[in-house]
Order: sequence, then C-alpha cells, then structure tokens
Amino acid sequence: MVLEIRLSNFFSIKDEVVLNMQAANIKTGAAKKLLSNTFTCGNERMLKTAAIYGANASGKSSVIKAIRACVGMIFTSHGFNENTTFAFTPFKFDDINKPSNFFIRFLLDGIEYEYSFMLTNNEIIKEELYYYPNGKRSIVFIRDERKGPEKKDIYVFKSAIRRPMDVAANTSKKTLFVSRASQMDRDIAKGVFRYFHERFILNYIGYNSFTVEQLLNENKEQFLNVLKIADSDIIDISSRHELKPYTTAVFDPQNNNSILSLDDIQKPQLIITTYHKNNPTIPFDFFAEESEGTKVLFNMMLTILDIVKNNKILLIDEIETSLHTKLVEYIIGLFHKSESAQLIYTTHNTYLLNTCKLRKDQIYFVNKRNDGSSDLYSLYDYKDFRENMNLEKAYLQGRFDAIPYIDESSSTFTK
Repeated sequence: MVLEIRLSNFFSIKDEVVLNMQAANIKTGAAKKLLSNTFTCGNERMLKTAAIYGANASGKSSVIKAIRACVGMIFTSHGFNENTTFAFTPFKFDDINKPSNFFIRFLLDGIEYEYSFMLTNNEIIKEELYYYPNGKRSIVFIRDERKGPEKKDIYVFKSAIRRPMDVAANTSKKTLFVSRASQMDRDIAKGVFRYFHERFILNYIGYNSFTVEQLLNENKEQFLNVLKIADSDIIDISSRHELKPYTTAVFDPQNNNSILSLDDIQKPQLIITTYHKNNPTIPFDFFAEESEGTKVLFNMMLTILDIVKNNKILLIDEIETSLHTKLVEYIIGLFHKSESAQLIYTTHNTYLLNTCKLRKDQIYFVNKRNDGSSDLYSLYDYKDFRENMNLEKAYLQGRFDAIPYIDESSSTFTK
C-alpha cells in the first residue's frame, strides 16, 4: 500500500510536493467517527482515500500525470532504445536541464520499501531502493550515473540481489535498474515490479471476457445497486459464454495464408443480458442495446470492484466525469468499506467537502503560484480550521486558495 509520494519538476510541478497517505494523529470526535476511512498495516495507520481539489489549470492533473509517467517508466524502460525521449515534460518556466525526481514509500507483503529515481527527458541520473526487512533500513541498491563511467563506481549493492553486476552491465542510462533486474529474474526487483504492475492501477482498465463474467457474478448486487443510483431501470443482469463463429475471414499462416472455413472456427464470446423494470421478461443484449453511458459505467465498476475486493490502489483524474454526485459518493464509500484498498483522485465536487465524510488529512488542495508552478497542501495543515466549520463554504470563499479568480469587470460582452 502507498505511504507517501514525492514529486518535483514534472509538468506544472516545480518544487517538491508531497502526498502523504499516512493517517495523521487526529483525536477529535469527527475523526473517530471516520475510523473506517483508514486502515492499519503493521504499525502504520493509512488513509484509504485522498481527494485533490483545485481550480482549472491549477495543476491537479499534473499530480496524477506525474505519478502515471513515473510508474509507466517502471513498466517500459527495459525496452527503451538510445533515441527514446521519456514521456513527461519538466516545469518549463525554469532551467530545462534541471532533473525531475520521483520518490515513493510503500508496503509490500508487510515490508516497507523506499524507491526513487532522478531523471531528465533523456536519461536516468540516479536510482535508489531501500527496504526494512527487520524493521531497519537496508540498501537494496544505490545507482548514481554521475560517478561513472565504470559500473563499479556507479552502483552500490548489499546482498539482496544475486549477481547484481550482471544486471548493471545490461542497464543503460535509458533504463531503470528495477525494470532490468525484474526482466532478468531478480526476486526483489520482480516483487517491486509486480507491485506497480498488478496493484498500482493507473486508470480504469479493460478485462478479458472470463474475468468480466467472474466479476459480474461475484458482485451482481453491487452492479445493480450502482445502476439504480445512476437512475437506470435495469433490475437484473446475467452473463454467460457461448461458442459463436467468426464473422470475418481468417487466414491460415501455415498454408500460404489461404482462407480457413468459417464453419471450422469458433470462439467463446461473452453474452451479457439485461432485464428492465418495464417488463422483466424481455431480455436485452447489453452490448448492442444498452446506452453508451451504461456501458461506460459498467466498465468503470469492473475496475473499481476488482480493486476494492483485492485491496489495490487506483489513481483517477476528475472522478466525477460522467458520474452523478451520489454515484461518486457511493464509489468512495466502497473504498472506505474495503479492507485496505486505496483511491487517489482529483475532483471539483464540493459536495464531498464535509468533515463528516472525509478526514482533514484526506483532503488536499492544489494552487497555482505566481511563477506558474503548482503547490500541493493538505487541509490538515490549517490548524485553525475546526471540524465544526462549514468546509464547503470556506473552500468556495477562497479560504484555502485553490479556486479560480474571476474578474467580473471583464464579463460584459460588447455587441
């Protein structure tokens, strides 16, 4: 699970910003009522959700984009060539050669890890991985390309990775050591890679048809409840697989690409059937006859229910897009009812700015500074804000900044 993320020099982020998912020591009555918004893992109490508020163009999306770009590097850098330019933009109103930094603390199988790297658009400069196998900080590896050119000068290893210099010899300045070590079957690196690939979900994702069927069957009542909140009149839903022939020509690569007989080719296809309140006996083909909005909501809920059930982490930018306020509240509630799933999201939805629903340490604001950079800070930093105050009203009045400034003098239109 995520403990803390630190970012600097990504997109509109210039100076280091910190997103802390460790629960603060809040002992108020309001916080005690929201104990289910947190969970305990070992000696750590952590937040299940964190909301990021801010005006348009303030940089909320930059936080999500930066995390996605860095995690994406872990997934793909082992395949980068010398002409690769990394998929992010550093803060443009500063030295364009200044490096960017990513740092994350997380728990994997009950053990705390600290992973970080420094990079420019064209190369990795520094990379470090520490862990706490016995409660004490221990080096897995330290890499600093500035100490080169020899690999023995660039890297420091303890005993956590077997034959580490074999990996280092195959790691270029375009490649993260963690990515290469995972590819070369080194256990700790494989665990870290799997954590990001399998548990750190960067957006709503697609599933194969058999996973869809399983998720639907296991969570049918929740699906129907979500559809009801969304004002759908669907009252029942079912799924199955059927063997159906392909409807397009298929070529046989083993026989000079001749066309195979369509009668000989069959493929199991997922069939989802819905039934509506108006007449529950009439079946509807979900994919052909339901609205696009219903299908989008269905795919979103597949991701969310999988994450909640398996205690993963989800990043979502503008969670309210295409969703009613009550549905957003329901989705956040699913995370708060989970064992240890986590959700980090940006939003403009002020309805949720309520200390009866979210703890002060769950609420973050992004504000645009005078130099064009984005600042990230928590409501918990405002010690003078009491939980019995109207949080939504205070936010809209600009008490925490992070709202648009509208010059009413320029709102008059000329004919």
